[in-house]
Amino acid sequence: MASNAAVPFWRAAGMTYITYSNICANLVRNCLKEPYKTEALSREKVHFAISKWTDGKPEKPSKSFFLPL
Repeated sequence: MASNAAVPFWRAAGMTYITYSNICANLVRNCLKEPYKTEALSREKVHFAISKWTDGKPEKPSKSFFLPL
């Protein structure tokens, strides 16, 4: 029988580390005072593109995405 003593609390709560990390980062950003808060909130946006690779070289990106966290 395995012991739960070594399990991180975020895992015991049913979260992934990424989810836990995002929650913590959001809390810290929201606790900042201006102008640092606005600057931090602008950096939380994620931009990425999906491109297909052929013969070891990327083709033009077919889709571009913006995800607010």
